[in-house]
Amino acid sequence: MDFLTPAFIVSVLAAAITYGTAILYACLGEVLAERAGVLNLGVEGMMLMGALAGAMACLATGNPWLGLIAALVAGALMASIHALLTVGLRANQVVSGLALTLFGAGLSAFLGQPIVGQPMPDSFGRLPVPGLSQLPYIGRIFFQQSALVYISYALAAFLWFYIYKTRAGLRLRALGERPEAADAMGVDVAKLRAFYVILGGALAGIGGAAISLGTNPSWVEGITAGRGWIAVALVIFAGWNPARAVLGAYLFGGVEALGFRLQTTGSVPVSPFFLNMLPYILTIVVLVLASRPGARQRLGAPAALGKPYMREDRG
Repeated sequence: MDFLTPAFIVSVLAAAITYGTAILYACLGEVLAERAGVLNLGVEGMMLMGALAGAMACLATGNPWLGLIAALVAGALMASIHALLTVGLRANQVVSGLALTLFGAGLSAFLGQPIVGQPMPDSFGRLPVPGLSQLPYIGRIFFQQSALVYISYALAAFLWFYIYKTRAGLRLRALGERPEAADAMGVDVAKLRAFYVILGGALAGIGGAAISLGTNPSWVEGITAGRGWIAVALVIFAGWNPARAVLGAYLFGGVEALGFRLQTTGSVPVSPFFLNMLPYILTIVVLVLASRPGARQRLGAPAALGKPYMREDRG
């Protein structure tokens, strides 16, 4: 059976990392926002705007790195709207996030019409790491990837250390657990929450660019295909932990990669429509499990997640 050979398995695992990277960036951004106590359901819209901004900038300049910067800025600008509404004006976080997703989807589709289907002049292709890329199996899986993948390795490790091992990370966790305690320690809760929401949006924008400048170097309407929603669900799956987010993102990426590979080989007589559904079925399963009574506490959700903070609440 062709799909059980070592070569097939290695190719699926390598593709899992490639496909999972876009989700990982968005998930890490959402971890920061939710650790700060702000639920951001606008990730899909931010990824779409990041993907479009990255594609447009790359087409204009021929430089994917400038495209990446444009994507980061676009995601941050979208997130700043969410921060203004939810942190500054204390609007409902669910409504604001959903509105931004709809806004991002519509605006990106409108602005992106002139460049639909245009190939990128350059993109983030494979960049083998000398020496490490030649290791049996591991080299092909981990070290024959793009620069965006290598950056995501470092980013996930840094954020884990930042959240759990630094004083700034302690303040971040306090924002989502006990904002009144953080306020009593002299932390500007509103300012810091807004900062992490905007930073999270910037990472979501990079996640969008990882698609339009990486795995699928072009622009088409709805290019993210729901990966922003998968990232939001993955935060729950990961227990708000960046290290677990890495495993979860690669799991989702692996399911997507497996579907593509099975369609290509034709070894398994399964409908391609079912294979395309697999990542979203897994997302639904995660959300169902997370919705069980007491699951939120067991998973370690921030206690103040989704709750606007008002200084009058202290004491």
